[in-house]
Amino acid sequence: MFKVTGLFDLVQTSHSALFVGDAPAWEALPRIKDCLAEILKPDIQATVSPQAIVGKNVSIGEGTIVSAGVCIEGPAIIGRNCQIRHNAYIRAQVIVGDNCVVGNACELKNALLFNDCQVPHFNYVGDSILGHHTHLGAGVVLSNFKSLPGNVTVHHGDDKFDTGLRKFGALIGDGTEIGCNSVLNPGSILGRDCMMYPNTNWRGVLAAGHIVKNATPQEIITRREG
Repeated sequence: MFKVTGLFDLVQTSHSALFVGDAPAWEALPRIKDCLAEILKPDIQATVSPQAIVGKNVSIGEGTIVSAGVCIEGPAIIGRNCQIRHNAYIRAQVIVGDNCVVGNACELKNALLFNDCQVPHFNYVGDSILGHHTHLGAGVVLSNFKSLPGNVTVHHGDDKFDTGLRKFGALIGDGTEIGCNSVLNPGSILGRDCMMYPNTNWRGVLAAGHIVKNATPQEIITRREG
């Protein structure tokens, strides 16, 4: 469940070297910094609004559009034919694949997005990996830092796995969709082709091909006058 082959199709990223053998996929996260230091060659082939701020250590591929109000600090690599929409904030150590959407008021930090990801509205993606064709609904937060001391742990049934990481958000498998305003707590792992209903508060591991519903019933009562 934690191996890269169970979560991601490595054909859908140009940075498969981040993943090593059968090691847990989260071990790729601290490698992003060194990977960018080694391969990044600043090059802007995109259409960039004059009202956008793009740092010196940034590469953006052909066909990508960077809208007004965007801030890309870098180091960062953004692929081809992406949409980086108004007021998106891309911080350090970010790799975005081809044909991705990073939308209005979204924030990315130390993250890897495979090709065809959609992070379109008011999302926070910190210390996380999003697989091919994943989609985050409006307001989805991938929380990456726990309040208590110590490393982030992954909860899987009755077992807990120490990731060795102080900050770790989520691994989202290929084709998974997360509903609006959901929060994934640190150390969350969702398998391929899952679906999560809106307003879900999630922690732990979800096996591939499952749906998370909010089972709490709503109460409707008659409004009293006066």
